Amino acid sequence: MLQEAEEEFLGSHWNGKQRRTPLQALYDSNQLELSSVQAKHQERRELLASTCKTYTRKRRVLTSDDLKHLLVDDTHGLLYCYVPKVACTNWKRVMMILTGQSKYKDPAQIPANEAHISTNLRSLSEFTTSEINYRLRNYLKFIFVREPFERLVSAYRNKFTRTYNTAFHKRYGTKIVERHRRNPSLEALERGDDVTFEEFVYYLVDPMTQKEEPFNEHWERVHSLCHPCIVHYDVVGKYETLEEDAQYVLQLIGVGDSIKFPSSKSPRTTGGMAAEFFKGVNRFYQRRLFNLYKMDFLLFNYSIPNYLQIR
Repeated sequence: MLQEAEEEFLGSHWNGKQRRTPLQALYDSNQLELSSVQAKHQERRELLASTCKTYTRKRRVLTSDDLKHLLVDDTHGLLYCYVPKVACTNWKRVMMILTGQSKYKDPAQIPANEAHISTNLRSLSEFTTSEINYRLRNYLKFIFVREPFERLVSAYRNKFTRTYNTAFHKRYGTKIVERHRRNPSLEALERGDDVTFEEFVYYLVDPMTQKEEPFNEHWERVHSLCHPCIVHYDVVGKYETLEEDAQYVLQLIGVGDSIKFPSSKSPRTTGGMAAEFFKGVNRFYQRRLFNLYKMDFLLFNYSIPNYLQIR
């Protein structure tokens, strides 16, 4: 059985004779006067813990299936829960460098498709129960999150408006058109390449969608991918402060001077962009969608977007 949490470990005293791990460095630093960056991350951890305590009534034990998104770096004692559309390609590139799984020295040189080959990085779910428990207790665990609706719009733009994503059009687009468009054309039913954002929202809030299968990872809620109320993350990075937070993680593991986190090459989906997409969604569906992603807003301290008409 997997460990339910790591509170006891985090409160323990370190053996000063052993090499200080990134996790030790992080929690030792809390005994000193905190820098503004350290204080920010401590505040995020405390807010997350407090919100979990408020909204999580029944605790459960982790299953191996819960751990598929946690990537392992045994060399540096690191666990990273990847969230699609939150710089996960670049973090996978960095993890490949850290684990020695790349011929490149600079993460930015690794092709994106290579970064997403599942065999390049080990998932925590691949280990035995005792190995999983050891890593959950002893490794630095980090996650990067993003404003939920900006992430959702980013996923829609990437998977449904790009002509090259035919696999998503066939796999999801055709189903969305069939169920949520009145009088669809035969071409649209066959191709599924012209799904509107409004139709995508209908698909997400339709109870039948999750009854049939779990959400795709690109629009699954962060709390369902990474279980932050069960796995106690030591660093909660944010997409909005990506460069600073990424550097903080790299410094904690002692590679801040040798590895540079890649800069994003594609234009980011902003709140202004998200507002434009939500204009076509009526209030009823806006509220239902917000309720679906509400826990991500609460857990990671994101406020209700001003453009939503749900107040």
